[in-house]
Amino acid sequence: MNQPRALDGQTALVTGAASGIGREIAFELARAGAAVVIADLNEQGAQAVAAEIEGHGGRALGIAMDVTDEAAVDAGVARAKEIYGGVDILVSNAGIQIVNPIEQFAYADWKKMLAIHLDGAFLTTRAVLPHMYGTKADGIPRGGTVIYMGSVHSHLASPLKSAYVTAKHGLLGLSRTLAKEGARHGVRSHVVCPGFVRTPLVDKQIPEQARELGISEEEVVSRVMLGNTVDGIFTTVEDVARTVRFLAEFPTAAFTGQSFVVSHGWHMQ
Repeated sequence: MNQPRALDGQTALVTGAASGIGREIAFELARAGAAVVIADLNEQGAQAVAAEIEGHGGRALGIAMDVTDEAAVDAGVARAKEIYGGVDILVSNAGIQIVNPIEQFAYADWKKMLAIHLDGAFLTTRAVLPHMYGTKADGIPRGGTVIYMGSVHSHLASPLKSAYVTAKHGLLGLSRTLAKEGARHGVRSHVVCPGFVRTPLVDKQIPEQARELGISEEEVVSRVMLGNTVDGIFTTVEDVARTVRFLAEFPTAAFTGQSFVVSHGWHMQ
């Protein structure tokens, strides 16, 4: 007889989940029993991840979503509600990186960064809250969990990353406000703050930072990315996904409003 799993009967919406950290989070939440909505600009990629999860016995739906487009976000959440009856867990993970010194940072790039990281977090949160704020048949608040993908840069700064650092700091404020507002509805919020994770997003930064800092790519990895870790190891997608699962499964609001640094000791708080 199959043992019940912690997230059986719940639905998770994960943005930016066609690849990288988001993909691993989707698989981890599916393994915990959740039905997972994979939302991504890359609809084909999202559907491929959903098919793979279903091939392993899980439940999943892949949809197209531009998290900076209010109508697209609302439509995607409406689709999740239509198929699965609502959203119990939101993982706001979609993000990009653009590196440049402040004096050379294009305003269009600044707006793009903040739109994806901050506007996207706000729009997806606002769209799922009406369901989370509802009540069950017995009158108990339905509740839910909102998890924002922050960064070590939610707590500290690095050269060349003004927009990214600003956006990731902003997620702390959004999460803490939601923790206060959502408490009476049974909604809790968290920010997961990884160190450098070896994804295509990070691989792209290595030559960019080498060029801007005037050092070799090997030095970017050893000094900039891993120099302050305790073990010289990149944070893994599994490290991050397991942290998200822990927070999604936790049964009380003991950790609401808190951020969790996952960085192999690079930053300690």
